[in-house]
Amino acid sequence: MHDNDNVAIVVNDGGLPAGTEFPGEFVLKNRVPQGHKIALIALSEGAPIIRYDVVIGYAVRAIEQGSWIEESLVRMPPARELDGLPISTRVLPPAAALEGYTFQGYRNADGSVATRNILAITTTVQCVAGVVEHAVKRIKDELLSQYPNVDDVIGLEHTYGCGVAIDAPNANIPIRTLRNISLNPNFGGQTMVVSLGCEKLQPSRLLPEGAIPIQNGPYIVTLQDDVHVGFESMITAIMDMAKLRLQALNLRTRETCSAADLVVGVQCGGSDAFSGVTANPAVGYATDLLVRAGATVMFSETTEVRDGIDQLTSRAINADVANDMIREMAWYDDYLKKGGVDRSANTTPGNKKGGLANIVEKAMGSIVKSGTSAISGVLAPGEKLKQKGLIYAATPASDFICGTLQLAAGMNLHIFTTGRGTPYGLAAVPVIKVATRDDLARRWHDLMDVNAGRIATGEATIEDVGWELFKLMLEVASGRKTWAEHWKLHNALTLFNPAPVT
Repeated sequence: MHDNDNVAIVVNDGGLPAGTEFPGEFVLKNRVPQGHKIALIALSEGAPIIRYDVVIGYAVRAIEQGSWIEESLVRMPPARELDGLPISTRVLPPAAALEGYTFQGYRNADGSVATRNILAITTTVQCVAGVVEHAVKRIKDELLSQYPNVDDVIGLEHTYGCGVAIDAPNANIPIRTLRNISLNPNFGGQTMVVSLGCEKLQPSRLLPEGAIPIQNGPYIVTLQDDVHVGFESMITAIMDMAKLRLQALNLRTRETCSAADLVVGVQCGGSDAFSGVTANPAVGYATDLLVRAGATVMFSETTEVRDGIDQLTSRAINADVANDMIREMAWYDDYLKKGGVDRSANTTPGNKKGGLANIVEKAMGSIVKSGTSAISGVLAPGEKLKQKGLIYAATPASDFICGTLQLAAGMNLHIFTTGRGTPYGLAAVPVIKVATRDDLARRWHDLMDVNAGRIATGEATIEDVGWELFKLMLEVASGRKTWAEHWKLHNALTLFNPAPVT
């Protein structure tokens, strides 16, 4: 809690009963669910409601001291204008470098480093998804065991490629996303392509010549080619090509890599009021450790940072970075306006049940994942990383779209915090799941990798859990499996496609 906050968050599992007395004259007026807000002082109609030392709304009517501040009692403030923002006013001096931390990874020819060694089969159109799914199963069942250094075989299924206005404005977003996912470090430059043949997104457009530096033969199978007679011949062609790719990947072995080679995407989903109290601050602490170690960290989710844009522009390393952030916020404001909605459409029923009254409160808890380091760069949706440090990667807040775009940027490790709980996972990179509450960590003990709820109960500090996360990242990057990997929980890629469907 900040000194100027006029609300408190209920911590205990059962909700505090009416009549609970606190030091001084404070008495709780009614039973309040865990994670929800109570008024520390009497609030008059129209009075600001302050959490995180920020106005998250205004009282719809008078609220007594000790009363439950339900969602219906909070009027959301307007979004911060995008002009007149502070620029680079809170850039901290670089913290002392964190040296000597390493992990066992796979080095790639382009200088990137992988945390997993995976054969990826991408597609140019959804029409071939069933064939690829069948082929992947056959490759796993019949071939994979012969190549012990290869971790997995995955299909990069998506719903794009045809039936869309392929040359429309913003069609470049899904195309470059698919291209850059195919270049993810965990695929070792050995990605295969399965094409139908007649689709709008032709292989030569998805992956222009030289995009994937394959050194051992062709990497495209086109199902409509005359050489394929029947379904089995298609599968045989894919499997024959996969053998070459697997042979190349199997030559790779783990070697000692600096923590600076990590590219970590941070994200939250199924958030609650504890996200900004426990898990996200711990991630923010770990983010600062990673940046000190020379690594790259991406934070994202445009609608979930929009209401704190002044906090971000003030941390931009320079005016160009600040203006790039403002550009992405303005683009997304316009995108939502064209769809007839605004940022208030973000907050879900589960978020509200977990105590988040609106997107402003949610955004304040989300931003803290970014830590305190200077923001050194900005990526538009689908772009690939070109620098290290703390990066704002502009994405929608949707878990699956955000994860897809961070994969395209070059992420090799993913951190995902949740308060309500979600079995989210990605096939291409390991996902470390962080629970915001003891109750969730207890009930989902074999789905959550870290319990940040210990911060709320006083059993651990933000610093403790931040270091725990940092060290766990190095272990997972070296091959330790997360729960999502153990259960093989993999969500489908979900492209951000603002272009029209024809």
